[in-house]
Amino acid sequence: MSDNIQKVTVLSKTTWTPNLFSFTVSRPDSFKFTAGQFVRLGVNPSQLKYYKQLSAVADTDDDDEELNEALNEDIFRAYSIVSSPFDEVLEFFSIVIPDGAFTSQLQHLEVGDELLLNTMPFGFLTLARYQKPLPKDLWLLATGTGLAPFLSMLQDLKTWEDYEHIILAYSARSTEELAYIEKIESLQEDFGSLVDNPAKLIFIPIVTREPVKGALTERLPKLLLDGALQERAGIALDVDSTHVMLCGNPDMVEDTKETLKRLGLVMNRRGEGNIAVENYW
Repeated sequence: MSDNIQKVTVLSKTTWTPNLFSFTVSRPDSFKFTAGQFVRLGVNPSQLKYYKQLSAVADTDDDDEELNEALNEDIFRAYSIVSSPFDEVLEFFSIVIPDGAFTSQLQHLEVGDELLLNTMPFGFLTLARYQKPLPKDLWLLATGTGLAPFLSMLQDLKTWEDYEHIILAYSARSTEELAYIEKIESLQEDFGSLVDNPAKLIFIPIVTREPVKGALTERLPKLLLDGALQERAGIALDVDSTHVMLCGNPDMVEDTKETLKRLGLVMNRRGEGNIAVENYW
């Protein structure tokens, strides 16, 4: 096993929908990361309690032995971290892909299971990348589990100190898929109240496949192009004062990025520019 790979223990699991869940794991003492970064998590399905229980009750035959052998491998995938860089545990937000080699196994997690953590953090979807324009308005645009890095940023006091307005637009297909709503609604009090002159958090839920009171219903690119998102936020997009971060499925990221460019914003390169992206899938 690589020096960068450490075993971590599952401490809790929250099921949001049949296809969405969150879980926390123990945090190695030496592990450090910046809000917005991701890590590589590993699972060996044969070591999960779920499969051990199946093996215990199954008859031993050639098919079972072949299945056990197929499950006995370490599978790694990238996961953005939900928790604050200062939390004692690490939290992750996952979707279940039915045929996915990783998430189809990870859905069987139980408290006490062990996972593998590559302790080298990756990714540049961090607020430190912004040098120009100076911080004023921060737009965090997420779909699905792309919410994860933004929750981490919003649990970092520096985010609240550096900006005047933080607009979190979170899009899902249905109301039940809007996870972490109670947490989002408590962020201003839990973190903004700890600094002088904190940013104002403006939360905009978006539900695209059913009408929901108080939520917008169109995809992010359309909401930006016709100005509905800016109107709901009460904040204009401005090349001289706006930072925009995108995280979610690749189609959303690409379409929204191109829409923002049409509206006059520019990609962030070498510290300058408005738009930063993460393809979460």
